[in-house]
Amino acid sequence: MTFTKKDFKAMQAPGLEKRMAAIQTQIQPKFREIGDGLATYLSAKTGDEMFLHVARHARRSVNPPESTWLAVAGNKRGYKKHPHFQVGIWDEYVFIWLAFIYETENRAIVVHNFLENLDQLEKLPADFSISLDHTEKPTSLVQNTDLTKALERFRDVKKGEFMVGRIFKPGDDTLKNDAQFTKALEETIDLLLPLYNMSFEMQKI
Repeated sequence: MTFTKKDFKAMQAPGLEKRMAAIQTQIQPKFREIGDGLATYLSAKTGDEMFLHVARHARRSVNPPESTWLAVAGNKRGYKKHPHFQVGIWDEYVFIWLAFIYETENRAIVVHNFLENLDQLEKLPADFSISLDHTEKPTSLVQNTDLTKALERFRDVKKGEFMVGRIFKPGDDTLKNDAQFTKALEETIDLLLPLYNMSFEMQKI
């Protein structure tokens, strides 16, 4: 199931109660369908069992979430401490990320491996983007990002994060039907998998 204008509008619903209701009834069923397929796809690709997690935003009591997402990770109990893949939505775009959020364990090893193989990031297609904070909407194209600085920030700043992948805005052909979105999702994941695998390599620092 792909995302429609109605889904983007759901992310503009006023107030916590209305937005969470829209997310739970309209967006999360799509997350479960997309996420089940993605977990199966990644399990086959990695050789490890991968698990679907859907963001619940349980700690929110006043402000509505500005974005929401599914995560697929190799840990059944949670995803935040581990490299994981996300599919999610803001009111202005859908995203597919390989995500390393601020709870990531062994971030120094991840960054070391990426800095030692920076060409693997630099050779990603021109439409790939970077996000340095999952709570902020702005992104930048990989080719316009100082990758060394971004990775060092992720390593050195307590709340530092690093997400890489693709974004799709309303009206993008990729979002027009399920087959096109599934194809784009799998193509994006295939391009990100070498980085995902690299993040686990226990190289000496």
